[in-house]
Amino acid sequence: MRVLMVTPGTRGDVAPMAGLGSRLQGLGFEVAIAANPAYAPLVVESGCEFRPLPGDLEGLIRQPAPGTKASSSGMLTFWRKLTEYMDDAATGTLAAAEAGADVILANSVAPYAYDIAEAMGIPAIGAHLQPTEPSAAYPPVIMNSARSLGAWGNRIIGERAAAGPAPHDAPSARLRKELGLGKQSRAAGERRRRKARATILHGISPSVLPRPADWHAGLVMAGYWWPAMEAGWQPPADLVAFLADGPPPVFVGFGSSAHIDPAFILEATRRAGVRAVVQGVEGVQGAEGVLGDDAIGVGSVPHEWLFPQMAAVVHHAGAGTTAAGFRAGVPALGVPVYTDQPLWASRIAALGAGPQPIPHKKLTPGRLGDAIMETVSTASYTQRAAAVGAAIAGEDGTVPVVEALRNLPSK
Repeated sequence: MRVLMVTPGTRGDVAPMAGLGSRLQGLGFEVAIAANPAYAPLVVESGCEFRPLPGDLEGLIRQPAPGTKASSSGMLTFWRKLTEYMDDAATGTLAAAEAGADVILANSVAPYAYDIAEAMGIPAIGAHLQPTEPSAAYPPVIMNSARSLGAWGNRIIGERAAAGPAPHDAPSARLRKELGLGKQSRAAGERRRRKARATILHGISPSVLPRPADWHAGLVMAGYWWPAMEAGWQPPADLVAFLADGPPPVFVGFGSSAHIDPAFILEATRRAGVRAVVQGVEGVQGAEGVLGDDAIGVGSVPHEWLFPQMAAVVHHAGAGTTAAGFRAGVPALGVPVYTDQPLWASRIAALGAGPQPIPHKKLTPGRLGDAIMETVSTASYTQRAAAVGAAIAGEDGTVPVVEALRNLPSK
């Protein structure tokens, strides 16, 4: 069976699917992954075929420094550019599907994949890293907040948000017209699939977010899909030496969501009295006085290897990074920036694996330092994080995916 995974987005969107694809390949499936060109090496290293989606979402969504407010004109420009990105991704998805596929697995920002699958007469299955289904259990992730509106409020606002405008609406409409399909809005298509209880697989651990009681039968909480470790990867010698030269440090990194000046981070970690591994500032540790003896800058290092060696992890609470922290069984501090990140940051606190999150826009060195100090000094956080990690270790997110693929009706 030829499986096409459609993964517009950042590295955090692509890496879990590449890991899943690698495991599916080992089970006899032929997997191709459509993603932005920057992630071609990641896909190829996983053993999957790479098919390009034009664009670079990472450069588009990076947020300004803490405390900086976006202007209304800036938001309009962002929406326009995001729509253009989605339009290019839709065009790339069509080309990727035409290169050969028996089934499409589409992430949560690729609804046009369903239109393409309909035109080609092949099935499409949702493969989401976020809970996008309207539910009483959580507020809609596009609110950029994890504050519950109550069961009725969460559900109603979630349904209205799902029916509201989205940057992939126009691309979906364009593709349907070009492919000779009947007129149908993106929101109407989602309502139709919801009524039919269409399958959506979620790469989320039920130990972290229990399956909501109001989900229909087609919504599957599969468990996490872990990125594949690069074959033959070796850690940098200076990082190994730093880790061996003192007590476990604290990891601080914000992925593609935001850039924070290293001096800002170091002021916070020194206030907390901890050593630090700072992601995204690789190379600068060689410059005298930039990071000093108590911190080291790193680039892309597998979280699977690094996080278990940390005293705590401080991050933007992206779905994949949060999952990696839970998997490592170490306490965490979430600094959410947007979309689903407030939800995952709130789950860290709700599970007792770390303190209440600090929204990125409210971050200061003082608040960050005090929160880091609390994270590493509270024994219950360490205990609860270890318990969640142990629960996750018993799950296999690949099994429900294989079951769904093998249960597809044959042609």
